[in-house]
Amino acid sequence: MSDTYNNSEGANVDIDGDELIGTLTLPLDSWHRARDGRVVEFAGYWMPVQYNGEGGGIIAEHLWTRTSAGFFDVSHMGQLYISGEGVEAALEAVLPIDLSTLPVGGVRYSLLLNETGGILDDLMVTRWGTGFYLVVNGATKWDDIGTLREALPDNVTLNHLDDTALFALQGPMAAEALEPLVTGEQPLSALTFMRGAAFKLGGIDAWISRSGYTGEDGFEISVPGENAAELADLICAQPQVRPIGLGARDSLRLEAGLPLYGHDMNEDVDPVSADLLFGINKRRRSEGGFPGCDVILPLIASGAPTRRVGLLIDGRMAAREGAKVLNGDVEVGTVTSGGFSPSLERPIAMAFVASELAVSGTSLSIDVRGRKLAATVAPMPFVPHRYHRKGAA
Repeated sequence: MSDTYNNSEGANVDIDGDELIGTLTLPLDSWHRARDGRVVEFAGYWMPVQYNGEGGGIIAEHLWTRTSAGFFDVSHMGQLYISGEGVEAALEAVLPIDLSTLPVGGVRYSLLLNETGGILDDLMVTRWGTGFYLVVNGATKWDDIGTLREALPDNVTLNHLDDTALFALQGPMAAEALEPLVTGEQPLSALTFMRGAAFKLGGIDAWISRSGYTGEDGFEISVPGENAAELADLICAQPQVRPIGLGARDSLRLEAGLPLYGHDMNEDVDPVSADLLFGINKRRRSEGGFPGCDVILPLIASGAPTRRVGLLIDGRMAAREGAKVLNGDVEVGTVTSGGFSPSLERPIAMAFVASELAVSGTSLSIDVRGRKLAATVAPMPFVPHRYHRKGAA
């Protein structure tokens, strides 16, 4: 999922569209502040952008996650449970996903689309027994709930699990840190990328999936909100683990080539242009039957006029969202995410450019405050993914 730090989110509204008063807090709010977390407003909540204590700071937190294990509080994201008679068919009418091939505990990326093929949100879907568990972006969750409730039939129930917290533990030592703390019908090591199961974490019920949004091996952990601080203490007491803020979460996902909703995709961007066709399963591409399919299926067949690409930028200056991409003196695209890569020690970006230029090795430039920065189209991810996939050594 793509809900990472950017301080330009919209108004905080509830499910009925009414603006909420003030910025909300999450179960770990005092926990973050006690650890010298610098909190900012994000998606209507106070959340830590970085930790200011010893070993803190965005670059240090980024590199710690790449080499050890970072603990992220992502409780602002929406956790939903959808169930009822005919739920599989009902959900397939709303999402471009093939649920018939999703096993119990299986996790799959998908998209919530509008009738013109634009992306309303990207999300994760997990089969939980007879129902489905969805994790949606925090900034869009109220709109998502409204869209889903309007689209789903009356015999299908949507429950917002707003009394739960959500953590992400990411990095090459995440499994080593978490495994001693959990018990279940199977060992934690049996989970592979995009699979989940119920466990006891410190004796408390938890749903754990081997997934995340950093490109590293790791886990997403759903727990009762009332136990959030206790379980955060338990995890962060492990020597491999440090708390990590939204700043490093953003730089990690950018290195991993993972798009951020509201920036690299939105309701005016189709999945073909955004290079997100893996969110539309093969059967659905041939059968259609989902919102926006009349627009999207022809684009799959003939191609979109623009494409999301990665850019490696010369020098040390970063290009930020909104910067113009040039081919010579001709504007051919726009940067949607950009920053300095701590792992590569150079600036990188994602941008939409004309499809004929979306070829690895193409030389372009970026206009940053009147200065042209040389840039080269590059394959993504910028830093290789290290997911723990089934069958991998």
